[in-house]
Amino acid sequence: MESEKERLAESPKRSSAWRRWGPYLSERQWGTVREDYSASGWSWGAFPHDHARRRAYRWGEDGLQGWTDRQCRLCFCPALWNGKDPILKERLFGLGGHEGNHGEDVKECYYYLDSTPTHSYTKALYKYPQCEFPYTRLRNENQARPRTEPELELADLGVFNEGRYFDVVQEVAKRTPEDILWRITITNHGPKAAPIHLLPQLWFRNTWSFGVLREEPVEKPTITLEDGRLLLTHSTLGRFHFMAETADGKAPGKWLFTDNETNEPSVFGIKATHKYFKDGIDRHVVHGEKDAVSKKPTGTKSAAWFKVRIPAGKTVVFRCRLHRLKEDNGFPGFEEFDETIAARIAECDAFYGEIMPQGTSPEERLIFRQGYAGLLWTKQFYHYAIDEWLSGDKHGPPPPPERLTGRNHDWKHFIARDVLSMPDKWEYPWFAAWDTAFHMIPFARIDPEFAKHQLLLLLREWYMHPNGQLPAYEWNFSDVNPPVHAWAVWRVYKISAAKGERDLLFLERCFQKLLLNFTWWVNRKDADGNHVFGGGFLGLDNIGVFDRSHHLPDGSVLFQADGTAWMAGYCLTMLTMALELARTRPAYEDIASKFFEHFVSITDAINSDDDTGLWDEEDGFYYDRLIFEGQESVPLRTRSLVGLLPLCASTVLNQSHLDELPGFRKRVDYFLSIRPDLLRYIKVQRHNGEKNPVRCLLAIPTERRLLRCMERLTDPDEFLSRFGIRSLSKAHEKPFVFEHGGQRNEVAYTPGESDTDMFGGNSNWRGPIWFPINFLIIEAIERYHYFYGDSIKLEYPKGSGNQVTFREIAEDLSNRMVSLFKPDAEGYRPCFGDAKRYTDVEHWQNLLLFHEYFHAETGEGLGASHQTGWTSLVIRLIREQLEKE
Repeated sequence: MESEKERLAESPKRSSAWRRWGPYLSERQWGTVREDYSASGWSWGAFPHDHARRRAYRWGEDGLQGWTDRQCRLCFCPALWNGKDPILKERLFGLGGHEGNHGEDVKECYYYLDSTPTHSYTKALYKYPQCEFPYTRLRNENQARPRTEPELELADLGVFNEGRYFDVVQEVAKRTPEDILWRITITNHGPKAAPIHLLPQLWFRNTWSFGVLREEPVEKPTITLEDGRLLLTHSTLGRFHFMAETADGKAPGKWLFTDNETNEPSVFGIKATHKYFKDGIDRHVVHGEKDAVSKKPTGTKSAAWFKVRIPAGKTVVFRCRLHRLKEDNGFPGFEEFDETIAARIAECDAFYGEIMPQGTSPEERLIFRQGYAGLLWTKQFYHYAIDEWLSGDKHGPPPPPERLTGRNHDWKHFIARDVLSMPDKWEYPWFAAWDTAFHMIPFARIDPEFAKHQLLLLLREWYMHPNGQLPAYEWNFSDVNPPVHAWAVWRVYKISAAKGERDLLFLERCFQKLLLNFTWWVNRKDADGNHVFGGGFLGLDNIGVFDRSHHLPDGSVLFQADGTAWMAGYCLTMLTMALELARTRPAYEDIASKFFEHFVSITDAINSDDDTGLWDEEDGFYYDRLIFEGQESVPLRTRSLVGLLPLCASTVLNQSHLDELPGFRKRVDYFLSIRPDLLRYIKVQRHNGEKNPVRCLLAIPTERRLLRCMERLTDPDEFLSRFGIRSLSKAHEKPFVFEHGGQRNEVAYTPGESDTDMFGGNSNWRGPIWFPINFLIIEAIERYHYFYGDSIKLEYPKGSGNQVTFREIAEDLSNRMVSLFKPDAEGYRPCFGDAKRYTDVEHWQNLLLFHEYFHAETGEGLGASHQTGWTSLVIRLIREQLEKE
């Protein structure tokens, strides 16, 4: 058998199809923008959870930790029923933003435990209560709670007390690319025997009713029963067999068949155009409707129905197999089933054993494995074609005319039909441009080809707007995310280099498209040419005094410290990339000099002493500034990450590298000769000894301003938390108040969940710890050490009297963030807050969740519970710690 490393090496050659199948099924297709055909654009109401089991999706599918092929033609997921629930458990339940007191929130307990990059082996866990699932109570009680109270979670209702739940573990192993084995292990942790129904389900996505990208409707596929197993036939996917049994060889009690069609009488109150519907199996099993499933063993959706009673503390194992007819590998049934899974587990262990640095502790290995598992499981098939979505489906009613001027109407070029890395497959089951950039940093170590593909994909003409803007996220592609794509390209380029051979073609392809995006930023967000940028909310949601994406007081203009810092950093990254390309492609020396000039201009503007500058000498900090027409400008004195981001706009150039590029040196020297005042933004460090190179530091803050900002950053009464850098200074426990035109706005330090409705209240940048910005700050502090070395020492933490280098500060910040996931002497992990079951109950121990953000005082994980995308940056922090050792 091939090793995982060999499979990855073969993948770019397309000589095998190891990536064709994977856990690419969304955890939530309902409630998404792409399934919303309403006039109002209220996606939660247009396609609610109650419709999900009864209504065929247009643009994708969802299921409980499900699998599908890369084009989401054939789908698999287990369905469960405990004999008490009102519906089959086919998908994860959660609340929309209008139902929860802190925005949308999944209300289930599930964990991604393992995966190889090609998904040759995966493992996931779902915890299923034995009592009736409290759908109504979760909805009603959360809806009634004010924002000042925490969310009511499933475990708070006692449904897991006394172990009265099932652990449902799904392992998947590929014998060969299209011979896939499922092992589903169900354990009863309760004190008494309990019944459970397991229904391994397969169904075809309904493309025959809608067509694919305005093509004629495709041929309707079929599932039929043949010799005790399913025969699945699809015009483009091919022909497959599927079989299921218990581990001791017992066949399912019954095979059930229906069609993946909308139950029109139930959903819309109209006459049915089909006989069997998507919810047929649910109605048959749960409600005993005999006629809800087909009497003939044929349809487009089918399930094997197992009914078992599991004694207390015991386990039952089920086996499933899906294989292409021509790829049975000489096994007509379940021969060598366990042996294949064991081999894949061993290969997975060997792969990560090689990936993890020497000296990795057991706790660090756990974070590695589950962090990467979540990152890999959150890949998802994503299909969305804006032009067709706006104008309506070929054989459906035309959408309301309001849609033609509504959400995403100016992105008609956008067509996506890809497997993408998602922030969270339930709470954010759509890509977000700046999330993707951070995802690719840990991805680059285990699957560099996928990381490069994802970064290139968002730059392709069917994603990027013709004007150069990158799509932000499905809810509004025209929103503005921070321009971190270039940074991610450069980091992936460097991380993924093998044996000193760097992928210059990848770098150049990205660079050319990033030029368009950079130009869009300059033209749209600095229209007056001041070199000080706006941008809007820039992904930081409620961090500002008011919503920075909407109209400002009295038509004022906002000069943003973060927007300007992002663009200065963008310049430096493009400069660095151009210099790298110029080593073998001299034409890039010309463009490198332009990015140098632009960076210096931005730096000069943000540090200016006039009314457009963003540095506040009295406070020693960078602030946003409101510019009123005909009036003096007003600084918005909230100390937040907005004012720390200018520290991140820095890079260090080695003189020896610059000497290799005489054209660039000549242009820079000329530029500085006519603007000698700008030399103050370039600091040169000469070290003793021939082996120590001359280094040049380009950075927004001067040395003095850098040290003043660092005083704020290292102060426990301001930004420095036990768990990293707060998003808002703790000094704002006394709220900052801004009054203008009879309106009062205030910003108060809120270390946990948001207490405002801004941006739906489902995320909070007014105090908690966020991994992406912390990661950038740690990187920046390390760059300052690379330049200054031991020549500068700072008091850290402030007030301690302890003098340390920049490197020691970066290392300590990294340790603080990693400590969120590590158990203390009592086995307590801060990320779980007061959820004692993760410490005290055996079957909950060693399960990790990678939350969206973390309480700044307690470390409790908040927001989306599976946002492994950027929170998996913790893996990179651990790796860098170990590699330094």
